[in-house]
Amino acid sequence: MPQNALSTFTELVKEDVVRWRRHLHQNPELSFQEEKTAQFVYDTLQSFGSLELSRPTKTSVMARLLGKQPGKVIAIRADMDALPIHEENTFDFVSQNPGVMHACGHDGHTAMLLGAAKILADLKDQIHGEVRFLFQHAEELFPGGAEEMVNAGVMEGVDLVIGTHLWSSLETGKIGVAYGPMMAAPDTFSITIEGKGGHAAMPHQTVDSIAIGAQVVTNLQHIVSRNTDPLDNLVVSVSKFIGGTAHNIIPGSVEIVGTVRSFDPKLREAVPELMERVVKGITEAHGAAYDFQYEFGYRPVINHEEVTRVIEETVSEVFSPDALDLLRPNMGGEDFSAFQQKAPGSFFYVGAGNKAKGIVYPHHHPRFTIDEDALENGVKMFVNAALKLLES
Repeated sequence: MPQNALSTFTELVKEDVVRWRRHLHQNPELSFQEEKTAQFVYDTLQSFGSLELSRPTKTSVMARLLGKQPGKVIAIRADMDALPIHEENTFDFVSQNPGVMHACGHDGHTAMLLGAAKILADLKDQIHGEVRFLFQHAEELFPGGAEEMVNAGVMEGVDLVIGTHLWSSLETGKIGVAYGPMMAAPDTFSITIEGKGGHAAMPHQTVDSIAIGAQVVTNLQHIVSRNTDPLDNLVVSVSKFIGGTAHNIIPGSVEIVGTVRSFDPKLREAVPELMERVVKGITEAHGAAYDFQYEFGYRPVINHEEVTRVIEETVSEVFSPDALDLLRPNMGGEDFSAFQQKAPGSFFYVGAGNKAKGIVYPHHHPRFTIDEDALENGVKMFVNAALKLLES
């Protein structure tokens, strides 16, 4: 289909995509609980015709579009889950589920992939190969829905895979592309320090878990600044410190929780040992005990060069070279990486921020939203990149 005709065709589903996004935004569901969301997606896909539908897991959906001629198999993924956040927006389609909110744009991802499926279903006779639409549950909660879907066989026979994220820090009209490492492996840790509680006026009779914990927090930073090559990418962040009940009581224990972000597999494997060495040394020096737990999260998102080159070319051809924003890696995490273990793939960003409209809040904020003009851009990227990859 000529580019101008395809652009016009995309315009025809724009209102549908906005409507679907608003419905999903009003009815958010948490990770592994996306039952109504998955049913809505299934029913909407069924209305298009031309698609073979299945439910790989309880709360996910897969649609297969088989072209008239043989060819490659291209998978496109969108995540569907929401976050445990109480929404503070005031528009008329705010969350109707108290304490649950689409604060990361997954409602938009799902709507965009529905739009792409509708357009491509109508182009079935022109497609050589297969397009596989993966509507994934539970991106926000480890161990994640991507791994479950992969284990259920959704990637069998897939040659290439792509996915996207609406990105609030990128202005609408921009498409963010990164070659190679794009998003880090998000690991987590939990440390419990067991001291000896007592009266705050008599600290000499205690083993002060707060003072010891504070030293642990400070010295964990040395892993990045003094134990790691400065050219390596590594983040060690303490995000929770819990301890104490009153101003005059030294608690017997404290809990420290945080995250580690990295790209290099060898560095990733080395970090837990470095961390425990710090914790062990400080606690033993002060006569305390500890419990150290470390959990490896999603793998890093590493974009395949050739697939990414097609994404970059799509941006220039569908929009303009000025729309392209070549990005540095960031230390966020994404379980899209599970699909990349099975086939070469690329993950890209669709700009969804708009300062003029007041759409400036970051992801996971109670007033987060997206510029709905970005939805059409996402649909165009999905459709055109899929067609281009099938022909490449």
